[in-house]
Amino acid sequence: MSKVVNLTRARKARARAAESAGAAENRVRHGRTKAERAQASAEAAGAAARLDGHKREPES
Repeated sequence: MSKVVNLTRARKARARAAESAGAAENRVRHGRTKAERAQASAEAAGAAARLDGHKREPES
């Protein structure tokens, strides 16, 4: 004979598993440490400064 399954409990478990998978995906996508964000910001600032340094002055 088969095992009796509580459908409400099974539905909630399935929903929790789906929510957990979505949360894991978001952690990978958005989860950067403060140091990583600071590093990226510093690199962007350095690139902008380097670009501004290479600009030519207008001839007047």
